[in-house]
Amino acid sequence: MDVSRSDLILKQPVEERGFSSDWAQHATHPTMFTSAIRPSLRSSSRLAVRSAFPNRAPAFRSSGFRKYSTEAPKSSSNTFLWAGLGAAAVGGVAWYVYSSGDAVKGAETALKSGVQSAKVAANFVPTKEEYQKVYYKIAELLDDASDAGYDDGSYGPVLLRLAWHASGTYDKEAGTGGSNYATMRFEPESIHGANNGLDVARALLEKIKEQFPWISYGDLWTLAGVAAVQEMAGPKIPWRPGRIDGFAKDATPDGRLPDAAQGASHVRNIFYRMGFNDQEIVALVGAHAVGRCHSARSGFEGPWTFSPITFTNDFYKLLFDEKWVWKKWNGPKQLQDKKTGTLMMLPTDYTMVSDKAFKKYALEYAKSQDAFFRDFSAAFSKLMELGVPTPQFVVSEPWIMKNLDEKEKE
Repeated sequence: MDVSRSDLILKQPVEERGFSSDWAQHATHPTMFTSAIRPSLRSSSRLAVRSAFPNRAPAFRSSGFRKYSTEAPKSSSNTFLWAGLGAAAVGGVAWYVYSSGDAVKGAETALKSGVQSAKVAANFVPTKEEYQKVYYKIAELLDDASDAGYDDGSYGPVLLRLAWHASGTYDKEAGTGGSNYATMRFEPESIHGANNGLDVARALLEKIKEQFPWISYGDLWTLAGVAAVQEMAGPKIPWRPGRIDGFAKDATPDGRLPDAAQGASHVRNIFYRMGFNDQEIVALVGAHAVGRCHSARSGFEGPWTFSPITFTNDFYKLLFDEKWVWKKWNGPKQLQDKKTGTLMMLPTDYTMVSDKAFKKYALEYAKSQDAFFRDFSAAFSKLMELGVPTPQFVVSEPWIMKNLDEKEKE
């Protein structure tokens, strides 16, 4: 091989490496980069290869790698960044030399995670102000649904659903899934039954991605969920960036998202797997305050509330205030309100009043929108961080993003 893997990484486009453009200007400076990572390359290569391929270590230490022998600068504000990147890069090199296919993708995923963590440690990350600009662009996009004749005049519900489904695949025992890799970009996850219709949301956000190519898909999709809730008059949602983009091999199997036709035991199995308790389950199901079902997507049809683009506690109030009966039609089992026949509830929704443990929380939220907003905010913020290693996050405490109304008052 004429070039080392680290040389190949440097020659890739900035976007492919997952680096922001300002970071890349420093990283591609030959003197700064090579001198800083040399000691890290020597020690990390030995450790990486001995642990993964103990019998092949001598072949890895070829003359092509001996050139990294000069001592690193004794003092540099970026030393930890370069050292971290050097260690991550060598791990990727070792796997690249001795593996292929999914193993290479696995190494590249680990490399991206290491690079993101190193960038965070050295503060080479976009600022809150940069992410706020992305938020505003998403918020401005929501009302375009009215001109397009989409649903009830807002893209908010479908963007909220995208953020929810991109995060809700997490399995705490397996340590897989969640929002970190944005794997809904790939088949078969993109065409799982539970994700029908979310191609609309993903296509919309591609417009934002083109304007801000430095943001990861995981950060973009979850930030869109925050914008959707806040711009539909919902609570403020704590959020922080740091997710990385994975590969098709990171995609999750079908069946990890709730099946709307099931009962309370199924609901608990799905949410307990993610690490939620009964109170958090009831709060998260309250996202059905907005949006509607489409028979062409899920088989179910209709809105949950009379105000499907305004985030309220009406979902719970209607569960208790209306009489619900089984809808007589050719579709799957769903309930409708007896009075108008225009609203719907899914079998999983109705467990919020039929299950004793769920019911006490649903009743609390029906009586107090403030209580619902408080608990939904906490649970939804937790949901969107599932599967993301803590060192990847840009800040230790989540941010509160300003909505468009606050921008106009500035």
